[in-house]
Amino acid sequence: MVKIHERKFVSADPEKCTGCQVCEYVCAMEKEGVFNPLKSRIRVVRLNQLINVSVTCRLCENPACVAACPRDALTQSEETGIILVDEDKCNGCGWCIEACDYGAITLHPESKVVFLCDLCQDKGKPQCVEWCPEEALDFVTSDVLAQKARIEAVKKLFQEALKATEST
Repeated sequence: MVKIHERKFVSADPEKCTGCQVCEYVCAMEKEGVFNPLKSRIRVVRLNQLINVSVTCRLCENPACVAACPRDALTQSEETGIILVDEDKCNGCGWCIEACDYGAITLHPESKVVFLCDLCQDKGKPQCVEWCPEEALDFVTSDVLAQKARIEAVKKLFQEALKATEST
């Protein structure tokens, strides 16, 4: 069983993401055999004209989506943390979609069953990460992501301190 801090998930760097949607197309092709971003398990969200970020499942420790499902159609793999969907139980009610803090669950446009990232388990590594032309996607643990955030915060503080000393 993989501990929560050891679980890897796809993380996006909004400073690198250009909104090209290659990740969406690669995912849809890998999982559905079509170049249709509506069938992708990763979504590019445009926060404004210049800031884009890709969103996918974060493998929460106590996933709200699983708890919200009234039909017990969602379960979390104890081994990988991946959220599994029992398509026979899912009726597309959308409670899990509402419960997800990350907006990582969507309703399949044809089957009307929810679907989300399985980290391309059959490939060994998420294909969206492999194919991202800007290297904006990373396959990381929450500990690594937190460390990257701390490093960026320190860099910004250092730059601000330099500006303050130069202006005096």
